[in-house]
Amino acid sequence: MPDSSVVAADEHPERGRPLPSRTKLTIVAIPIIGLIVLSNVGDALAPDLVNSHPLRLLAMNARNRNLILVTNNLDAPSYYIVGTLRLLLADPLFFLLGHWYGDTAIVWMEQRTKTFGSMLRQVEGWFGKAAYPIVFIAPNQYICLFAGAAGMSVTGFFIANITGTIVRLYLIRRLGEAFEAPIDDVLSWIRDYRTPLLVFTIALFAVVMINELRKETTGLEELEELAEAAEQDDDEPPS
Repeated sequence: MPDSSVVAADEHPERGRPLPSRTKLTIVAIPIIGLIVLSNVGDALAPDLVNSHPLRLLAMNARNRNLILVTNNLDAPSYYIVGTLRLLLADPLFFLLGHWYGDTAIVWMEQRTKTFGSMLRQVEGWFGKAAYPIVFIAPNQYICLFAGAAGMSVTGFFIANITGTIVRLYLIRRLGEAFEAPIDDVLSWIRDYRTPLLVFTIALFAVVMINELRKETTGLEELEELAEAAEQDDDEPPS
């Protein structure tokens, strides 16, 4: 039975609730775009940073791969504090987009990630039955968007999101300890082939950036399209 505090995304938001201004959308959009760029830069520089500045890499991009590679080279406070903050930075922003725009935001996300569109709808179906466990286990940007669109309480979202993130970091920390020798071997290999790996990752980053520049719309314009779609939906009479 679905949690009574969570409403199915296609039933939310309620008619009559005012949409945010474009200024508010911009205030949310700019850090989202900035974090995406920062993550890409972290990936590009990872072959160098993973050995020379592991904490800096973690602050730029805290994907699981980086968390595993750097955990044994960081003290526990640095690992948990920086890892938690970096993982949590974007989550409230996507929650807010979902809260503001409801199912329109989910449709918008599907259109931006067409390869995973059907998967997103499947996750949405699960979300209506087990919202809090899903946020706890996998609080990525899609899940946080669903949480906002489904009307999850802010308090419940943050409790599930923060505790799930800390547990994830703890498990990765234990994994790093258990496989310290193989991880050290990987780090040694990266160190030995640092230059060609760096050339490859920077070239890959350049290709991604060029493709983004060639797109007809920027990230900010895509979010403005979301606002326009929501305004059109809001103008339609309820069925």
